[in-house]
Amino acid sequence: MYSSGRLVRVVCLMFCALLHLELLAQQNQSGWTIKTDDIVEAYAGPTLSNGCIGVVPNRELFLTKEVVLGGVYDLKKGAETRGLLSALNPMNLRFAVDGEMLELSNVNTWEQELDMKQAKLVSRFNYSNKVEVEYDIVAPRNLPYVSIMNVRVKALSDCTLDIRSMVRWSESSWRSPAQSSRILIDGETHIPLHQCKATSVYGKTETYTTSSFIFPKGNECGLTSKDYPYHPNLYGFMRMMKRGESFSFSLVSSYCTNQHFIDPKSESERFVIFAMLNGTKRVIAQHCMAWRKLWKNDIVIQGNIQDQLDVRLALYHLYSFVRKGSGWSIPPMGLSSSEGYAGHFFWDAEMWMYPVLLVMNPELAKSMIDFRLDTVEAAEKRASNYGYDGVMYPWETDDSGEEMTPTWALTGTFEHHITGDVGWAIWSYYCVAQDKEWLRDRGYPVLKKIADFWASRVHENKDKSYSILNVVGADEYAPNVDDNAFTNGIAKYVLVAATRAAQTLGLPADPHWMYIAEHLRFNYFDDGVMKEHRDYSGEIIKQADVNLLTFPLHIVDEKQSILANVNYYEPKVAKEGPAMTRAIYSIIYSRLGNVKEAYRLFKDSYIYNRNAPYGVLSETRDRNNPYFVTAAGGLLQSVLFGFCGLEITESGVKPISAPLIPKEWRGLEVKY
Repeated sequence: MYSSGRLVRVVCLMFCALLHLELLAQQNQSGWTIKTDDIVEAYAGPTLSNGCIGVVPNRELFLTKEVVLGGVYDLKKGAETRGLLSALNPMNLRFAVDGEMLELSNVNTWEQELDMKQAKLVSRFNYSNKVEVEYDIVAPRNLPYVSIMNVRVKALSDCTLDIRSMVRWSESSWRSPAQSSRILIDGETHIPLHQCKATSVYGKTETYTTSSFIFPKGNECGLTSKDYPYHPNLYGFMRMMKRGESFSFSLVSSYCTNQHFIDPKSESERFVIFAMLNGTKRVIAQHCMAWRKLWKNDIVIQGNIQDQLDVRLALYHLYSFVRKGSGWSIPPMGLSSSEGYAGHFFWDAEMWMYPVLLVMNPELAKSMIDFRLDTVEAAEKRASNYGYDGVMYPWETDDSGEEMTPTWALTGTFEHHITGDVGWAIWSYYCVAQDKEWLRDRGYPVLKKIADFWASRVHENKDKSYSILNVVGADEYAPNVDDNAFTNGIAKYVLVAATRAAQTLGLPADPHWMYIAEHLRFNYFDDGVMKEHRDYSGEIIKQADVNLLTFPLHIVDEKQSILANVNYYEPKVAKEGPAMTRAIYSIIYSRLGNVKEAYRLFKDSYIYNRNAPYGVLSETRDRNNPYFVTAAGGLLQSVLFGFCGLEITESGVKPISAPLIPKEWRGLEVKY
């Protein structure tokens, strides 16, 4: 398998240049926490996720935007294709003191802090010299279907608390839920539960959300239901507080559907009972232990706290959105939104996020490639339906493995490079894991079918060369073109990789694969710059295409050609182009030894896509649609494969060039 505990350490004695000093004043110098007291209207908070659910925070007190259900897809009202569902969400409190509900408008000294080391979001404030309040939100890594809100209150004067849990839901996903409360009694143990049940709009999915308040022993409060205007059946408690008294409680919620469990009702109850009888302290301790294990594999930037925070926030979200052994991949927005691209899976997973995890945590990466291997039957059927051999993966897909791109988007019908991207990911996993048994049983059978697809997809020209006609390439500004550079490049790559895989296993490879790979057409301008496609004539491009043949495909590897291609295409990228694009140019400049340009493009790949107050990334500079995890993958690749000089080779991950440290950093440490 793969080795662990490897360490690349580079120390460069340079003076640091601190950037964004106004932001640093609000941030913890440890590089693990991001603090803010900026109550911005367009609030973009960091998601709390355990790879199964995603709890999306809200700027308002005690509210969450939504709880996203990973892997749960259904058709929503007004949608063309199936999309990811959000949960019935009880992670919202109506918190009143002496009859007045607390809101941002009537509290002071509000501040919030993301603790990436422990994967929790903490909010603090005080109200009218009556109470000091601190609460945190956690999606426990050890309980994948559970979320917890822990609340701590200190009374500054005598007062009365009235605290209720409010269930919120999306009317585009769910019919109005039925709510009920009951108390389970087992001897002296009384377990109060509040449960909501709903059916999806079109009837396929049944969901249960169970929640309960948990109190420290000896501080229990009686739970009741109470109706408020527009909020019937609010479940909660009241408590009298004396000046100087402290009080704490937790709200624990679980989310189960019939897509994951045969009996989601009972299972949702069991999760809450488990948390209650174990105690939230023990649950949170196990959660922190799981995150300590993840953070053993980390990227440490010395001498620039802002860059450290940006890089660690990107890695935090990548770790958050996938689970070992889950068999799930990562959508472009992770589990930060059920609306962003409907939670579908794209090439964003294989080519942008997956390479980072393959270096930093191969077990998490394996879950992503398992998803493609597990949906191979749908890809086989799709190839057959369109008249091709082998497998043809969909551009957008959900848990079914079938095409989910809306029909008005031509990408769903013609962006065939996705099949090659999956092949790249399969071969790369073997290169890192060095697991021949996995390659024989799981990887190669699918890689062979991918090669067979390309052999049937190519068109033989009169001169015995091969073309791939009528595709949408990586640059989606150029639809329905012939001989797109990246499409031809990824086809060439997987045809060679399939041949190498067969040789590794001692199996015969189809000789036609290598013949096609050696005779695929690439088009050039008179000065030797590769054309993006046969008819390309200098148009603005959406994102890197030709330059992907330098990295990660290594098909264009002669220095003069690399430089000519990057000099030509980098200025042609649309300013609003997706964030990850410029990361490729950063990597290429690192490998050319130009650290100044590499650092400029590293920053340029994400700095204008940051959203207040935490710096979570949007897809483009002119849109506020965080969190775009694809951008996180891009900026992390520029560190690993650019500045650090790492490479995924046939014998594993290795440094293939001397590390390049920007003058803005004092050093770089990558633990993987």
